[in-house]
Amino acid sequence: MSALVPFEYAVLRVMPRVDRGECINVGLVLYCQRRDYLDAAIHIDDDRLRAIDPDIDVEGIHTALEAIATLCRADVAVTSRHGGGRGSVFGWITAPRSTVVQAGPVHPGITADPAADLQRLLDRLVR
Repeated sequence: MSALVPFEYAVLRVMPRVDRGECINVGLVLYCQRRDYLDAAIHIDDDRLRAIDPDIDVEGIHTALEAIATLCRADVAVTSRHGGGRGSVFGWITAPRSTVVQAGPVHPGITADPAADLQRLLDRLVR
């Protein structure tokens, strides 16, 4: 059995109309420094997005979330210009912003298997 280690995660959400403040959870990003792990899991329900805003750019939402997932999985040398590694990338992804695709607050946890917990949290908080 692997030792338990701390991790951080944030729910990725789409806010179709920023002015209304309504959001839909569409994924998660999870960072575990001790395991040098950073990944994102995405699950987008297009019908739910269109229920809030029939004119939403669903293709653009998919593109933005795929870019986040790709960034999480990229080589650290490519993603980190300033030497901050995966933690720096996680910080950039979770920084507050007023856009349609956002990360919620960062939450802590402990895990023996970051990849399994990423899927567990996706099932619990998004699906």
